[in-house]
Amino acid sequence: MGHCLSCFKTQANADITSTPHGKKDEMTEIAVTVSVFPQQEPLLHENENNSCGYRNNVHNANTLNTFGEQSSVEIVNTQKPSQGCEKTPKLFYQKLPSIPRTMSSLGASESRTSDSKINQLFDHYKDSLEDAILAEGIENLCNDLQLSPDDFKVLVLAWKLNASQMCRFTKSEFVQGLRNMKTDSIKGIQNKLNEIIAELKKDTEQFKDLYRFTFKFGLEVSTGQRILPTDIAIVLWRLVFTNNEPPILDRWLLYLEKNPHIRGIPKDTWYMFLNFCEFVGEDLSSYDDTEAWPSLFDDFVEYENDQVNQNVSKNDIKMQD
Repeated sequence: MGHCLSCFKTQANADITSTPHGKKDEMTEIAVTVSVFPQQEPLLHENENNSCGYRNNVHNANTLNTFGEQSSVEIVNTQKPSQGCEKTPKLFYQKLPSIPRTMSSLGASESRTSDSKINQLFDHYKDSLEDAILAEGIENLCNDLQLSPDDFKVLVLAWKLNASQMCRFTKSEFVQGLRNMKTDSIKGIQNKLNEIIAELKKDTEQFKDLYRFTFKFGLEVSTGQRILPTDIAIVLWRLVFTNNEPPILDRWLLYLEKNPHIRGIPKDTWYMFLNFCEFVGEDLSSYDDTEAWPSLFDDFVEYENDQVNQNVSKNDIKMQD
């Protein structure tokens, strides 16, 4: 059985009761305190005389707190003051030591994930013939997460799992990804995705990492594909910019849709588009075609300028009429 405050009080009463009559001067007053806040006053050290002639003996004892963990308790014995001193002694108690390891690790244990739960989760969604979560399993996972398969959060989940291709989560990707996210349940994944998306809105470096991942995610790895098909690129551009859409995005994607001869987007073009959006702004006036931009950007800006000139000409004709 562990110790508690009542145990010390009972022992103290027993000690006092057993003291022989007539020796009241030698009776000890036992004070038991448990302090959770640092004391502001100085301590009376062991065997140190105070101004009234008291001698104090401070002994540390151990007890169990309400968490079932060991805490420091002090029992202070004080002798009766010498003659001529009427002041009541003031007892000072040492503050508790730092939180024991058992308590400091309490929060850490709560955040630990269970590999067995992660494996059970994987087995629930994995394909019956292949050791991976494929299109049907991902759809079921999305349903349980209350997400559409084309939701931005699904892309974020794939990023956190470091998935090598769309519509496929391998066991190692799924298990290690959830370990890194520190979760092992559907509810935990939902909460983590909300936290990650909130971070993405504030952390541009994290978003850039997601943006670069998206290009790789869209490639058909099994065929050694190195250029993203334009139709897939358009879908992924809309998806990755769900929460921070650049002003020129719609015009850029419309340009790609109107020019079927543009069959694919190389990695350099995908990567540079993020810089392009930050640099040129909305009206493209700061674009310099002498800079080392991909030629596709030159063609786009030229097309946009032609559209603006045509609109100006049409307005001039209307005004003349």
